[in-house]
Amino acid sequence: MKKSNNKKQSISRRNFVKKSAMASSIFIVPRNVLGGPGFISPSDQLNLAAIGSGGKGFSDITNASVNGRERVVALCDVDFSGSASKAVESFPKAKLFDDFRVMLDKKKNIDAVTISTPDHVHGPAAKYAMERGIHVYVQKPMTHNIKEARKLTQMARDNKIVSQMGNQGGSNPLLGMVQKWIDDDKIGAISKVQIWTNRPVWPQGIQMPKPDASLKPKDLNWDLWLGPAEDRPYVPNLHPFNWRGWWDFGTGALGDVGCHLVDIPFRTLNLKYPTAAECSVGSVYTQMWTPDYYPEGCPPSSFITLNFDATDKTKSPIEMTWSDGGIRPAHPDIIPANDDIGGKNSANGVLIIGEKGIISTNINDSSPLMPKLYLNDGTTEFGPEVEENLEPEYGHQRKWVDACKAGFGSDEHLALTSSFDYAGPMTETVLMGNLAIRSYMLRKENEEGQMDFFARKKLLWDGENMRITNLEEANQFVGRKYRPGWEV
Repeated sequence: MKKSNNKKQSISRRNFVKKSAMASSIFIVPRNVLGGPGFISPSDQLNLAAIGSGGKGFSDITNASVNGRERVVALCDVDFSGSASKAVESFPKAKLFDDFRVMLDKKKNIDAVTISTPDHVHGPAAKYAMERGIHVYVQKPMTHNIKEARKLTQMARDNKIVSQMGNQGGSNPLLGMVQKWIDDDKIGAISKVQIWTNRPVWPQGIQMPKPDASLKPKDLNWDLWLGPAEDRPYVPNLHPFNWRGWWDFGTGALGDVGCHLVDIPFRTLNLKYPTAAECSVGSVYTQMWTPDYYPEGCPPSSFITLNFDATDKTKSPIEMTWSDGGIRPAHPDIIPANDDIGGKNSANGVLIIGEKGIISTNINDSSPLMPKLYLNDGTTEFGPEVEENLEPEYGHQRKWVDACKAGFGSDEHLALTSSFDYAGPMTETVLMGNLAIRSYMLRKENEEGQMDFFARKKLLWDGENMRITNLEEANQFVGRKYRPGWEV
């Protein structure tokens, strides 16, 4: 079958790259003799491709190429006339495609791909690549829904794929400072985590714009952009950025920044699947005293509570709260009133609250931000004023490339901070918040003939079996419906 042939050929090439370095020294010519200092033999280069080449996709494939150390052989994008044109200029030898399925089937020599598309395409693209034995770097959130995350995590193991999710803050060395404070019991027993963000910074809480095929950019392949989503005429102002606020394509504020911020406590406290979720959301008032919700889109703001069992890093169950839309928690008394909480201007952040003190941090991306420790006795400890970051995004993409070359199960692979074994459960936790939001907006006619928001309750989650146990209607949001040919 075509599938197995592609996989066999790709894996065979990687084995050749790895084994060639073990050949007899009689046949090895030093690199500096072949091509001068810094010369890299073609057989030592990884063949890379990008699925989504503009915006974040451009920085992902650029960082993965490690200043030309690796070879970029193909680029895929639904519109090369926009920001993806920078990738075309930077990698002029790369073959261009608008359909990743065609690219991965035609270009037999691809070893690894970066996937930096809108959220709804992450799962289908990663699945298609992994089925062909191709290593994957997938932007956050790893998938559009919980079911996809669980499936791709297992698929990476089964197919021996080196994977990495694009939450680059996970490679920030300052996370080690937060981890040490927790491991050293600096703040004592931890029972609460508070997370907040200023997102959304795109249209949200409004109706989707009306379709208008006459406005479609001539170079945009709208059908491929829709991917697994329901077929519809072109909708203005979704591509390339404003898709985030509608469930068919995006995952709202949680999907945008949750995999950065939630990562900090999830990682350092060694959290597992949440046991329960509940939420409330901001209303849109279309007429006096009548709240309206647009179920096809994310609300303008939300407040979510997730509950976790105790772990080896915690002495009690954890309550994690999340707020978006610019709403942040109250300033703790032990933190001086003029100090920011979390990041700059307190716009985004994490508070890990213990019986003896608080960790305040926001090391969620490439910004020069530091963790801060405040103890009840007045003791403080801060990270460095400026992070020492000698390579882009803490080498998050470069480390993945090195792991691809070393192979599945290698030390380099096991050292990755967001391989799917970690990123899958963490992404599921982030997306549990969206499951709660979408359930909160469900309504049906009650006995009095009025529309009733019947699902506004604490949702109990069976993480192992991926089910809400006390509200069957909520389980429709564990997965999604796919257009034929785009299934995960």
